[in-house]
Amino acid sequence: MGFIFERLVRPALFTLDPEVAHERAVQAMALLGAAGPLRRLLEVWAQLPASCVRPVECLGLRFPNAVGLAAGFDKNGVAWRGAAALGFGHVEIGTVTLLRQPGNERPRIFRYPEHEAVINRMGFNNEGAEAVARRLARQAPAGTRRLPLGINLGKSRTAPLDRATQDYLGSFELLADHADYLVINVSSPNTPDLRKLQEEHWLRELLPALANANQARVATGRPRRPLLLKIAPDLDFRQIDAALAAIAEFGLDGIIATNTTLARPGPFAAVSQAGGLSGRPLRSRATEIIRYIARATNGRLPIIGSGGITDSVSAGEKLDAGAALVQIYTGMIYRGPFWAQDLARGLAARQDRVFGF
Repeated sequence: MGFIFERLVRPALFTLDPEVAHERAVQAMALLGAAGPLRRLLEVWAQLPASCVRPVECLGLRFPNAVGLAAGFDKNGVAWRGAAALGFGHVEIGTVTLLRQPGNERPRIFRYPEHEAVINRMGFNNEGAEAVARRLARQAPAGTRRLPLGINLGKSRTAPLDRATQDYLGSFELLADHADYLVINVSSPNTPDLRKLQEEHWLRELLPALANANQARVATGRPRRPLLLKIAPDLDFRQIDAALAAIAEFGLDGIIATNTTLARPGPFAAVSQAGGLSGRPLRSRATEIIRYIARATNGRLPIIGSGGITDSVSAGEKLDAGAALVQIYTGMIYRGPFWAQDLARGLAARQDRVFGF
């Protein structure tokens, strides 16, 4: 299937504007998710042989394999069931904001195939938390799915920083019932002032409010959800230490490292497009941060690793550095939707070689 994608599908998609191609891919995956018999057939086809099954217990959840689809692909929760049929071990939808918003002006996605990279400045375009909650309520509820579903929460563009906590709380209250875990995204570079929420002052306002709301669910008979923070690769180690201290103090469950970068390493030094850079150029920095977090927390904080994964070697590098799970998105643009299955199989084979299974 990968051969068909590389020789036929990808060349056709790459003749389209990148965002149009993205929309077509989401639509195709949504149709697959809605087509029950075909979806179930693909689920059987995408299952790894018993010898390659390596489920991961993390965040109090069971993941069929270590490979997840990162937030950004399925912003509105329309395609995750299709992704689940293609071999992913979890799917994270979003970023979802409290208010519906169109995002930044187009064009806002730019491919760099020779570097297996993308620059985007989407700006959290999504239908809003209420619409996404209604859609998820009609789909398989939490606890009945064959793989965990995460929901990534962001700040509405119109919410000033001093109202950001209330904005996130609004999204949390609407979406927590429908998530297996939730992610607090304070690291996208494409919403004005959003990254300021990574500063210690703002984290110490935002994180306890969400942690308290999460714990309050228990008193009303609803389950507490694993809550993670997603950070940027552009933080220095002092800033990471401050984020880790806040995570520990307020009882968050994990961290996602990392989002896209504003840095322009190597051949991107002369690139003038604004936005977050993802893909292969992010590989070493994302791994460096994962390794630092694992050492700083003595391996006790669950880490989902993302950034620069292009094969089982770069994915295994993240796991070796201390990640429990990995997420892909840009790599899938260049390798196609069936790549998750190949990657999970490659990681299983690699684990066999390393540990002698």
